[in-house]
Amino acid sequence: MIYQLKSYIKFLLKSTNQHGVHSPFVYDLLTKCVYKKAQNASFEILKKHRNGLSKDTSTVDVTDFGSGSRVFKSNTRIVSKIAKVAGITPKRQKLLFKLIRYFQPSEILEIGTSLGIATVAMSLAKSSATINTVEGCPETLKKATEHFSRFNLNNITTHNVSFDEYFRSIPKDKYIDFAFIDGNHTELDTLKYFESLLPHCHNNTILIFDDIYWSKEMTTAWIKIIENDKVTVSIDSYKWGLVFFRTEQLKQHFTLRL
Repeated sequence: MIYQLKSYIKFLLKSTNQHGVHSPFVYDLLTKCVYKKAQNASFEILKKHRNGLSKDTSTVDVTDFGSGSRVFKSNTRIVSKIAKVAGITPKRQKLLFKLIRYFQPSEILEIGTSLGIATVAMSLAKSSATINTVEGCPETLKKATEHFSRFNLNNITTHNVSFDEYFRSIPKDKYIDFAFIDGNHTELDTLKYFESLLPHCHNNTILIFDDIYWSKEMTTAWIKIIENDKVTVSIDSYKWGLVFFRTEQLKQHFTLRL
């Protein structure tokens, strides 16, 4: 927690908004997507889905393949508490929705479904997209799938396998347009996800890494990712790290309040 607090203070001192951003691509992203006020009928569904999870008092036995929880002391957890602690915030959920609407990806991958709060946002943002979401814990994924069915989200395909196993199963000629990575929060695993995704990225692929300041390890992984020669544009928003591969742009890194 001390590391996160110090990192956040540094972020606040360093970060900016659209003013002073000398990149038409990033400037447009901020003004036409991130900062643009949006009202959408789907936001009400997002709210209903979240409320449904927040009222779900059933328990699941979580199979944790990652670095563990800083909150839960037991692997038997109440769904409503998982949604409150582990799910993305309403603000980030709407931001994810807006990003999908803005970039219009057709092939979307999520690493780490959990209860599907992020998944629902991506599904509603583009119902014609193909969404593959991967979760190692069978009980958590079962609960997420129940809620997907309740809201008739038919463009989501769930995969109850390890992340490594899923990456090995991706056809060599398959490209991914957008990936939201919320997997095991270790340097080694995060870099492994990035390296596994690289062969499936194209010029317009967007990768979002969650919790880049969760630990020093995660920040080290993030720094190594943005230093990769194939990454041209990267955005540090404290909570998320966004990566782009646009070859038409010079390599630039931005620290922005999203």
